[in-house]
Amino acid sequence: MSYYFNTTLSETNFEETLETVTNELAKAGFGVVSIIDLAKTFKKKIDIDFKKYTILGACNPSYAHQALLTEDKIGVLLPCNVAVIEQTNGSIEVAAVDPVTSMAPVENTKLAAISQEIQEKLQRVIQGL
Repeated sequence: MSYYFNTTLSETNFEETLETVTNELAKAGFGVVSIIDLAKTFKKKIDIDFKKYTILGACNPSYAHQALLTEDKIGVLLPCNVAVIEQTNGSIEVAAVDPVTSMAPVENTKLAAISQEIQEKLQRVIQGL
């Protein structure tokens, strides 16, 4: 079972893709609550040059609230991460965590239903890019 789903874009650049992904997440009800620029972080912290790789922490407040009411500690698995990665051939890969897979070990049927709905929304975002 894969822990993510993805798509690869070749007719765009990294910055445009970040903006597009953020906008498409918003249309699906997700806000970006965190942005981790790994290239900048690695350069600053360990002086390593790394490809453009940004992790967007996507959160749908309604689903997050439902999940927290269902499982108090589920916050350790939030938000849903979406990675935007510049590949060596110049293409841009966008990969999102599969919330069904990441939350499966919790073994809570109410949470499973919530994660299924989130999965469907995230898959539509990725497929629509």
